[in-house]
Amino acid sequence: MNRFFQLCWVIGGTLLSHALLALEPAAVATISAEDLIDFELQPVPIQELIRRALALTEKELTYQFGSNSPGNAGMDCSGSVQFVLKSSGLEELPRTSFGFYEWALQKGTLTKTEGIHSTEDPVFAALKPGDLLFWTGTYATAKRNPPISHVMIFLGRLKSDGQGVVFGASDGRRFRGKRITGVSVFDWQVPVAESNSKFVAFGPVPGFEELSAEAVSEEPEPTKKPLQAILEKLLNKKGG
Repeated sequence: MNRFFQLCWVIGGTLLSHALLALEPAAVATISAEDLIDFELQPVPIQELIRRALALTEKELTYQFGSNSPGNAGMDCSGSVQFVLKSSGLEELPRTSFGFYEWALQKGTLTKTEGIHSTEDPVFAALKPGDLLFWTGTYATAKRNPPISHVMIFLGRLKSDGQGVVFGASDGRRFRGKRITGVSVFDWQVPVAESNSKFVAFGPVPGFEELSAEAVSEEPEPTKKPLQAILEKLLNKKGG
């Protein structure tokens, strides 16, 4: 019974702290898609995903635990990721960071990163714009194995300094030294070894490869130039 009350105390305290933080006014940052290295070379669905994410960072939304709608004036991490993916054409999406982790894991798209504490690690050579990012230990969780508590989206690297940036919602992460409270862009960082938080996995969004393939197949054939069309007609007549 004591363990039950202890668990309730932890969960209740976590919810209360998130509720109190949700009262903080938004303090967010944003960038332009054109600020990202090789943005124009990304598949069209990834470009649209990034643009939709950045559009959300312009709405001055605060961090609000339990919200997945801009209409609430704030959103949490998984709510902001879910909203952007749904507006990009995906359906039946998870609602929690743990749900997103299980979803990506079941689809076989995750790269595990336990024990890695630097974004310069060679494993991140495979990290691409649009990929999901997962952490544990950012707050107390119950009945999650692993205890996934945070999800964000990798946007790419800035032309100005080559440093990575991510999208999501937070009540304390930073962007270029500024403490963020809300739906925003953030510095791409992973926790140091001494931190209670751990970066545990990354991988592409399940289903986006299919969207990319559909986008390519639906592209219209290039219109023939007038001179080219005339020459083809003349050649066809001669051949007939």
